[in-house]
Amino acid sequence: MLTINDNDFHRLVKFVHENYGIDLTKKRQLITGRLSNTILSMGFPSFKEYVDYLITNRKQEDLELMLNKLTTNYTFFMREGAHFEFFTDTILPYLMETKKDRVLSIWSAGCSSGEEPYTISMILKEFFGSKASMWDTRVLATDISQNALHAATNAVYDEDSLKELSPGWKKKYFTKVDARTYSVSQEIKSNVIFRTFNLMDPIRFRLKFDVIFCRNVMIYFDQATKEALVNRFYDATNPGGYLLIGHSESLSKAATPYKYLMPATYRKV
Repeated sequence: MLTINDNDFHRLVKFVHENYGIDLTKKRQLITGRLSNTILSMGFPSFKEYVDYLITNRKQEDLELMLNKLTTNYTFFMREGAHFEFFTDTILPYLMETKKDRVLSIWSAGCSSGEEPYTISMILKEFFGSKASMWDTRVLATDISQNALHAATNAVYDEDSLKELSPGWKKKYFTKVDARTYSVSQEIKSNVIFRTFNLMDPIRFRLKFDVIFCRNVMIYFDQATKEALVNRFYDATNPGGYLLIGHSESLSKAATPYKYLMPATYRKV
């Protein structure tokens, strides 16, 4: 395994933080462990040449490979189900009552391989039922990773990813591909709009959002980066709208403009 000297470590940490918001200051062992084989397979003899190459060339596929090695994209359908219960029982009735234009604006920020936005779409379909066609329920789903977005648009998942789904939903919204894999139905796929987006960039979408799901993404950010992102989320949220974060994450009540409702659940009031 390669070693990384202080200078190259700090250069890489600074580059990743400035461009992607990810805090690697305490991840030296992870960096060497996960990147050494990649660096050697790319033909670089050391971290110095690799870091020089990344910073100078900034090739998208190489940057994405590095980010995929250093972050974990583990997810599944109905992950952290308490959020989806609150979404069904509280948020959607509120939106149904107040959205006179019948246009919902929901964002899955950091959508990874697509399980979260597809889960949201299934819930929307169940909630609105026969009236679904009368509403614009399309979900915006973004990620920085092209690999993740490719998997999301392909929408084929193994049985482990579906483990929290009811047999009824599995039968209703999936088609069996083979013994262990399933494809999301077209009606659910067509309700999600996938886009590439770096959460460090300004948020300039056409509509403000009624609900933002950004779960298990900010675990990679330091406090200042997280607070700046949450402030951008706040500015992009409609009054009365919600922010849902991962249950392993928390926001400083003093620093965030959102009102704390319960763990991992916030509202713009």
